[in-house]
Amino acid sequence: MNFALFSAHATRVELCLFDPAGETELERIDLPEFTDEVWHGYLPDARPGTVYGYRVHGPYAPTAGHRFNPAKLLLDPYAKSFMGKLIWNEALRGGQPDDGDAPDGRDSAAFVPKCRVIDPAFTWGEDRRPRIPWSRTTLYELHVRGFTMRHPSVPERLRGTFAALTVPEVVDYVKSLGVTTVELLPIHAFLDEPHLHAHGLTNYWGYNSIGFFAPHPSYAASGSSAEFKEMVAHLHDAGLEVVLDVVYNHTAEGNEKGATLSFRGIDNASYYRLLPEDKRFYINDTGTGNTLNLSHPRVLQMVTDSLRYWATEMRVDGFRFDLATILGREAHGFDEGGGFLDSCRQDPVLSQLKLIAEPWDCGPGGYQVGGFPPGWAEWNDRFRDVARGFWRGDETPAALAARLCASRDVFDRRGRRPWASVNFVTAHDGFTLADLVSYAERHNEANGEHNRDGHTHNLSFNCGVEGPTEDAEISALRARQSRNLLATLLLSQGTPMLLAADERARTQHGNNNAYCQDNETSWVDWTATEAGDGLTRFVKLLTQCRAQFGVLRQARFLTGAEDRRSGLRDVIWLAPSGEEMSVAAWNDGTLRSFGMLLDGRVGDGGETTLLALFNGGVASVAFRVPAVGGARRWATVFDTTEPDRPREHAVRAGEAYALGGCAVALLRLHG
Repeated sequence: MNFALFSAHATRVELCLFDPAGETELERIDLPEFTDEVWHGYLPDARPGTVYGYRVHGPYAPTAGHRFNPAKLLLDPYAKSFMGKLIWNEALRGGQPDDGDAPDGRDSAAFVPKCRVIDPAFTWGEDRRPRIPWSRTTLYELHVRGFTMRHPSVPERLRGTFAALTVPEVVDYVKSLGVTTVELLPIHAFLDEPHLHAHGLTNYWGYNSIGFFAPHPSYAASGSSAEFKEMVAHLHDAGLEVVLDVVYNHTAEGNEKGATLSFRGIDNASYYRLLPEDKRFYINDTGTGNTLNLSHPRVLQMVTDSLRYWATEMRVDGFRFDLATILGREAHGFDEGGGFLDSCRQDPVLSQLKLIAEPWDCGPGGYQVGGFPPGWAEWNDRFRDVARGFWRGDETPAALAARLCASRDVFDRRGRRPWASVNFVTAHDGFTLADLVSYAERHNEANGEHNRDGHTHNLSFNCGVEGPTEDAEISALRARQSRNLLATLLLSQGTPMLLAADERARTQHGNNNAYCQDNETSWVDWTATEAGDGLTRFVKLLTQCRAQFGVLRQARFLTGAEDRRSGLRDVIWLAPSGEEMSVAAWNDGTLRSFGMLLDGRVGDGGETTLLALFNGGVASVAFRVPAVGGARRWATVFDTTEPDRPREHAVRAGEAYALGGCAVALLRLHG
């Protein structure tokens, strides 16, 4: 086996071999060769199961950006498997507490995980990627551990692992929802932050990576990376894609006071962005203490090698990039033609996958929604905020109409398509859907930060009472508002994303930042409830509509302009009177109701014509439905006021459809 480690500034690299338990260091071997800034050596007796780490020699000169310290055992950035747990100890510190020029001489080997050589063999059989077109994609954001920890059909020994996502009842449930693509929260090997350890908490979400090629050890019940492959194969067999949420913007080593675990001790000046005027300190555009330096060709290579590994060896179908603005940031700022974004676009493997950006970070110019190049989809927080605001009473019909059309004002450039807008009303970060309509304020006391963490701008509404209530009217309003938000999401052009178990009315009891709650606060409760069962049925109805009606997932942006060939328009906005919305109506700050007529005879709408009615006011509204193309009958597909009402209720053109307060209805032209 060949061992290789990039370090441009090291003077010597030792490969350290351990016993199978990772407890006793057996041998240190100098890597003898140094080629193109890569230290390497061939070990003829190495086999799968070999446990190892590195010690890297060089200057300890923080002011020059160098933090070499051979007393610290280091993880291989390219390791495919880790074993053992991190034990927080002062020996993990690379330098003296004053961060001067003196290294800390205590050996850290007893306190850090170790790397382990894997056997990559796996029989994929007839596995094929589902290759679901973007226009038919519905994302389902899911946490491996939280989704399966309490599932009654999952054996206890498998709960919280990749193997749990192969259990037929779990796979069948996800498939039954009508979603197409499972987006897994981070599964790369990650570590807990020191402050969480001090409070007896853990990093549950996993946005604190330390290894970009290794699955998180506790997610594999078998201890083998093959378990991840088995999960992918099962999900593919069910027709479901697998997208990974990946964190290439920072590492778990933290700021200059953090532990020396891998990159810092291998080549700090190459792997991280440092302040030019004082290289002791890290540029912190991530808000986590450090920022990976993707402007360095070897760091860029490591990230793209990692992506290709998960795409080819592990067969995932795409990636969602956490704080993706970081990845496009060069020395002069964000650049949609930056090295990383260009490398993905030209790569024959990566360019064929689903690439999704979280298009913001906390650095200068960090908000870049709509700023990514062709081929990328982006989380659209404008959709989230406007949808929430409309149903809370803060936003106008004009604002919502723009979001219903895939935010053309943001994404319609350079030939990008509506699918580039990933629409969502909830995600892992923030309130669940049930909490969004039950809490006006965050309740994060359990996080140990005196309720100061988490977002304050939630645009949530408690419908009259903060938290749980036995008031039937308030409970009914909360359920209806949940349906309204889901209907708004699934009736919009673009790519919808659902937060897993929102369809079950899952609550986190008002915690909008449950990143450290690895407990029943975050784990899905699979107990059947009337509210959860009803909402699940409604989600299935919405995804069926989206699959059935092509007019809800157009390949081109809706413009409302007259088609030159047919003379028809793809979308027409209607006032409750049945007349087309005028400029005065759009500008009427008191108007809370409008209709969206989608004409399926235009574009690739599949001939079906739909009329979506939105009423954000508390009073019911009589909508006069129009005649379209000579057809004079409409059939009700659903009404959020009465979700279990028998469908296909007929309404004649010219008649008024009575839509209750705070409600959405969808009608289909019937003939």
